[in-house]
Amino acid sequence: MNRQHKILVVDDELSMREFLDMLLSKEGYKVSLSKSGNQAAKLIQNNSYDLVLSDIQLGDITGLDVLKEAKKKDPDTVVIMISAYSTTEIAVEAMNQGAYDFVPKPFNNIELTHTIARALELRTLDHEKESRSAELKDHLHFNRIIGNSPGMQAIYKCIQQIAPTKTNVLITGESGTGKELIARAIHENSDRRDKPFVVVNCGGISDTLMESEFFGHVKGSFTGAISNKIGLFEAANAGTIFLDEIGELSTMLQVKLLRAVQETSFKPVGGTAEIKVDVRIISATNKKLDQEVIEGNFREDLFFRLNVIPIKVPPLRDRQVDIALLSSHFTKKYSDKMGKDIVKLSSYAIDFLKKYSFPGNVRELENLIERSVALSSTNIILPESLTISIHKKRSWIEGIKGQQFDLEEVEQGVDLDKILSIIESAYLKKAMELSGGNKSQAANYLNLSLRSMRYRLDKSL
Repeated sequence: MNRQHKILVVDDELSMREFLDMLLSKEGYKVSLSKSGNQAAKLIQNNSYDLVLSDIQLGDITGLDVLKEAKKKDPDTVVIMISAYSTTEIAVEAMNQGAYDFVPKPFNNIELTHTIARALELRTLDHEKESRSAELKDHLHFNRIIGNSPGMQAIYKCIQQIAPTKTNVLITGESGTGKELIARAIHENSDRRDKPFVVVNCGGISDTLMESEFFGHVKGSFTGAISNKIGLFEAANAGTIFLDEIGELSTMLQVKLLRAVQETSFKPVGGTAEIKVDVRIISATNKKLDQEVIEGNFREDLFFRLNVIPIKVPPLRDRQVDIALLSSHFTKKYSDKMGKDIVKLSSYAIDFLKKYSFPGNVRELENLIERSVALSSTNIILPESLTISIHKKRSWIEGIKGQQFDLEEVEQGVDLDKILSIIESAYLKKAMELSGGNKSQAANYLNLSLRSMRYRLDKSL
């Protein structure tokens, strides 16, 4: 598709024009060259370009004037500014006037071509938006869930298939991945959408109080029960009940919940009469509930009752393609909320976010964007404002295969021997793989004696 795109390069240095011509032509773009701002303005008036790549300092008019001319001719033209005299003020001014991004010289060739490709991809997406509006709505903003990654599209498809049914659903995933949003989407796309959607947090409450929350109680059934109370299962009748943190339930409550699920009825605490309900149950947990069953912490029969349809929500680090969409959404959300006019994050800020693992997932990204919007004094969020938020909050050591160790956890206490053992085992395993099981060769890879290698293997593997 690159051959469909026409790019105008504007730079007063012949060597830079020739280099960019060679670089971009190699990528398959149709490249035109201009040695001055005035010449570029005339070319723009008489031709159509998908993207303009212009230096700031041109000798006659500035690159910002070229930017204005390009946007005047066609607001959809993508303009990327480059300059050896880069400052935050210049970058902000360029993007305030409609530039897609600002790239300082000297630039990394791969990063520049990546920025251009992404900009043109977004331009193509915008042009197709009207004809694909329904599809985009489904894929990008499915009942307030944002994401277009393959993992999220699979979840959207699953929601559409199961929403009309009464089947129980178990949603699993790390904290902050948006499990409640998915539960709400299932409810809102079902024929129960006009009925109650009741949320119950199953963690951190005593058994007696939780049983009362679930099923209600009669007056005098326990100390403090001064009147009859309707339980949340009854309140959710004909609708959906969302049991968040289901893995935190005690064994006693699991037994009572199992009976309610099986019989679709229950007795209030202290009561004798059965109450019949029609409730769809959607549960969620950040635990590996099948492992909890194996370890005897969760009833197998209840697990199978709840886990009729499993939905696993991927962590944000596995759906990096969604970071730009989510960041844009949160920027607009908090910009509007705070009465600010913050337009977007720069593409370099987006690239910076994609290099971070987000252990807190979407919730952490939202908090980060909210903080950046609150502290921003410009209408463009640049990488430096994100650097403060991320790097000063956490100090990470990158481990094997993306595993990360958070230095900030030292304050709460860590098992250093265990951490070092994990790292050592990974290196030993890799060395043995590379050596084809030859311990002498593996020892050489790791700069160890054969005796030390054997000792460490016996200890670790």
